Amino acid sequence: MIAVGTAACPVCDSPVSLAADLTESEIIRCPDCGSELEVRSMEPAELVEAPVEEEDWGQ
Repeated sequence: MIAVGTAACPVCDSPVSLAADLTESEIIRCPDCGSELEVRSMEPAELVEAPVEEEDWGQ
């Protein structure tokens, strides 16, 4: 992975490296706290905590 920048994790505030091939809405994991993060924007780099998907029981 070639990192082109970093953004702060919104959960633990640690820097997260962003790969050149990331796209908006992609889900990545914080290497420090393990939180799933959604790439909200690449310019400027912005990460948000990914929404938790609930179980779908076919209802």
